[in-house]
Amino acid sequence: MLSERRVHEGGGVADGRPSSSERFSNRIADYDRYRPTYPPQVIDVLAGTWGLRAGQAAADVGAGTGIFTALLLARGLEVEAIEPNEGMREVAADRFRADGRCRVRPGTAERTGLPNRAVDWVFAAQAFHWFDVDAARVELRRILRDDRGGGCVALLWNNRLETGPFLSEYEAFLHEYGIDYARVKHQSAEQDGRITRFFGEDGFALRSFRHNVSMNLDGLIGRTASCSYMPARDHPRYPATVARLEDIFTRHQSAGAVTFEYEVRMYVGRPGSG
Repeated sequence: MLSERRVHEGGGVADGRPSSSERFSNRIADYDRYRPTYPPQVIDVLAGTWGLRAGQAAADVGAGTGIFTALLLARGLEVEAIEPNEGMREVAADRFRADGRCRVRPGTAERTGLPNRAVDWVFAAQAFHWFDVDAARVELRRILRDDRGGGCVALLWNNRLETGPFLSEYEAFLHEYGIDYARVKHQSAEQDGRITRFFGEDGFALRSFRHNVSMNLDGLIGRTASCSYMPARDHPRYPATVARLEDIFTRHQSAGAVTFEYEVRMYVGRPGSG
């Protein structure tokens, strides 16, 4: 096992908002319980098109509590789960404690703590929008090897769709009750050139997948509380947020549930050389 290296997780940024590694510290339980996983087609396509296979080594950067890490382990990969938030690392470490193929370690996309040419794959699931693009490009290119197949980075997001009566009203609710929703909404990373800058002139391939997640009222509340841009359960505005969610749920539920429709968007390529 590679030795763990403590990384400085930093304080709040200059404007008083928490740093990216701290934003989930008071909502880890909700994140772990209510965040959706990814459809199996994601791994199937990586295997069929890019040669992902059992026995390869992968870094899951910004691994959180291990939602995507679990899918990689299920397909037989060896995984370095890299996460800057101590509380999330603890949950992931407990989850994978009995699996000798997984090492949970502190680190960031800009400073993974891994040696040169350490892994065949790098994954960032729901995390790339927090990266320093230029520093991450250099670091992730450093740790990748390409002599055994793979040698790619896969950036993934579960993008919640915003069409239909329930989803469009939910989107409006996020803008109204969110703390800084518009600023951190991760779709901006797909629109402002960061992905193109990361992969460089060699480019990337894009694949998309649809899947749905149905949830009861508790699930809707928990899923919302898991988002870093929404009031957490200890926030003064949390009761008003829940009351509004209950109203939305009551008007849109069917058989005691509402459904989030997701489009998973996955960008695959090798980091540019600069």
